[in-house]
Amino acid sequence: MDQPVDLPEGEHRPVAPARAAAPSPERSAAPGASAPSPEEDRPADVRQIGVGPWPGGPEAWPADPRYDRELLAGGDRRNVVDRYRYWTIAAIRADLAARAHRLHIAIENVSQDLNIGSIVRSANAFNVAGVHIIGRRRWNKRGAMVTNRYLDVRHHPEPGELLSWAAAEGYEVIGIDNGPGARPLETAVLPERCLMVFGSEGEGISSELSAGCSRLLRIGQYGSTRSINVAAAAAVAMHTWILQHAGPAPD
Repeated sequence: MDQPVDLPEGEHRPVAPARAAAPSPERSAAPGASAPSPEEDRPADVRQIGVGPWPGGPEAWPADPRYDRELLAGGDRRNVVDRYRYWTIAAIRADLAARAHRLHIAIENVSQDLNIGSIVRSANAFNVAGVHIIGRRRWNKRGAMVTNRYLDVRHHPEPGELLSWAAAEGYEVIGIDNGPGARPLETAVLPERCLMVFGSEGEGISSELSAGCSRLLRIGQYGSTRSINVAAAAAVAMHTWILQHAGPAPD
């Protein structure tokens, strides 16, 4: 059995293609026909994300308690930036929380919308201070790509509880929706302490939550569709806030 190879941090190691099983008699090539080349069946770009074990073995491991000894020994295949390679989940959460932006995101969970996971992933990318799920406690995490592990994710059974929290913490509640009375997001001045709320795909923001918003903002569109996907809208809205209140992204 081949021994694992240590990889420098940040490098990817291509995954070896699985060995093809011997063809069954029913699927054998016809006489005179050439068998398919292994190169023809191999995906064009198959890569394994992450880094291997820490080079040098246990003697070379850093003493910093933020590092996870199991990851140092076995490698880190998580979808994290190089800054957090080999770190424990707790250490990553603490570092993100220490420099989180004063932006919170709230999503109404009416039907376990697949978009919620994608919104959570974008919220992690922009390092918002918290994500709030309104309605059903269970939500579809598939699109989150486990980024919810590094975020402060809270649940509110109904909109009133979220609005009470925002008032107590001094956050202005802004709805992102293309309903009546919505103003252009592109020209809006967003507050530094901002809670952006999004409705579910199709239904939009509920009347109860909309009533608690100081204003509604819409994203300008130039095509024929009436609305854009809520996950895409959330990413655009978060980035708009980032452009107004955050400095350059860390290296």
